[in-house]
Amino acid sequence: QVQLEESGGGLMQPGGSLRLSCAASGKIYKIYTMYWYRQAPGKERELVAESTTDGTTNYEEFAKGRFTISRDNAKNTVYLQMNRLEPEDTAVYYCRVDVSQTPYSDAYIVWGRGTQVTVSA
Repeated sequence: QVQLEESGGGLMQPGGSLRLSCAASGKIYKIYTMYWYRQAPGKERELVAESTTDGTTNYEEFAKGRFTISRDNAKNTVYLQMNRLEPEDTAVYYCRVDVSQTPYSDAYIVWGRGTQVTVSA
């Protein structure tokens, strides 16, 4: 089994920065795309950013210019640097990876448990 552990959330004032981390552990053959999602109270979970195996990154419009997704493949870890935070960024942030456990198995989706980010003065 593969587990994800997120960290780095917390309370931040508007305009501040936070860096989220998500480390994968367990039996891992290969991690493909790594994602960050978020879910605000009363809203559906939404994609924030993704990082593919070839280095491509994609961002939702609200994240462009403020958030940066990066990954360390040697550590099976994905990061989300969040700058110029706004109250509207308050949400639980979830990490997701597409992972295979052997060279012969299909990739499957693993979700983290989430880390709370609160942006408030």
